[in-house]
Amino acid sequence: MDESGLPTTLIEAIRYFSNQDVCIRFVAQLRWPDGPQCPRCGSNAYSFLSTRRIWKCLDCQKQYSVKLGTIFEDSPLGLDKWLAAMWMIANSKNGVSSHEMARSLGITQKSAWFLLHRIRLAMQTGTFEKLDGEIEVDETFIGGKARNMHKNVRARKITGTGGKDKTIVAGVLQRGGEIRAVVVPNTKRDTSSGRCPRARREGLRGLQRRAGGLHRACWRV
Repeated sequence: MDESGLPTTLIEAIRYFSNQDVCIRFVAQLRWPDGPQCPRCGSNAYSFLSTRRIWKCLDCQKQYSVKLGTIFEDSPLGLDKWLAAMWMIANSKNGVSSHEMARSLGITQKSAWFLLHRIRLAMQTGTFEKLDGEIEVDETFIGGKARNMHKNVRARKITGTGGKDKTIVAGVLQRGGEIRAVVVPNTKRDTSSGRCPRARREGLRGLQRRAGGLHRACWRV
């Protein structure tokens, strides 16, 4: 352990994060340095349910855990696996494979692959929290113009008009925040709603309109 009491080796990290209460306290201090805050209404008034390890907002009366609204949400893996995996990635100079992580943490290779992708994306964005507030989703078509292609290439690649045979890229923008892009299979409403699972889960209404063949949606989540 270093001077701050944090682990410096993998063995120490696994032992340190083996306690669920330590994991919750560690993530809560990182996420809420000024005290727990309701992810839904932003209130700092809360009560802690120690038997379930969750908080209850005294304003909106909603319950929330430290995983709500983060990359840990909707994952059956405990924080002990998540935090140990984060320690491995952050302290591995040459990177770590999903097979190596699976052997070290005692999980399957598929679970390790899932952890690696989420943690790497969180490192790119600089936070493990999901997008929040007003979220906009928009799609566009990426691909070369047919008139610039050779006749043989155009005959092979272009089989329709409009956006057919082009790659569809959806951009997810948090107003006043960051933007993320992802390749999507189509521009259907369910696909766009899937970019904001929290809005879909809570039954919030999407404001959608079409303009120039592009599909735009905006939610307040």
